[in-house]
Order: sequence, then structure tokens, then C-alpha cells
Amino acid sequence: MATESNLLTGKAVQNEDFSEYVAHLQLHMTLQARNLVPTLKHSVEDSRQQLLHQTQANFEKLISRQGL
Repeated sequence: MATESNLLTGKAVQNEDFSEYVAHLQLHMTLQARNLVPTLKHSVEDSRQQLLHQTQANFEKLISRQGL
């Protein structure tokens, strides 16, 4: 019976170690993902900026062609 108890205790320790490893790995992957993915705020501003510039360019083309 003592050997069976030791095996169960050993498995519990291994499961706990594995759970800690998985939690650490998940945290590491989350932090890495933050570095790889651009923030949404910048891309929204960039798309608005591009839309504004394109609209201004189109408007200027339209006005310049009306003068001819």
C-alpha cells in the first residue's frame, strides 16, 4: 500500500508541475502575441488618415478638371 500511495503522490506532483508549466507557457505566449499584433487604435487612425487624404486628392482632381 505504501508504494501505491507514493505513486499517487508522484502523479499529483507531476500533474501540478505540468499545470504550472502550461500556465507559464500560456502567459509567455500571450505576452509574445501582444508584441506581434499591432494595436487596433493605430490601424483605425491610419485608415481614417488614408481616407481623408484620398478624399482630398479626389476633390482636388475634380476641382482642377472643372476649371478646364
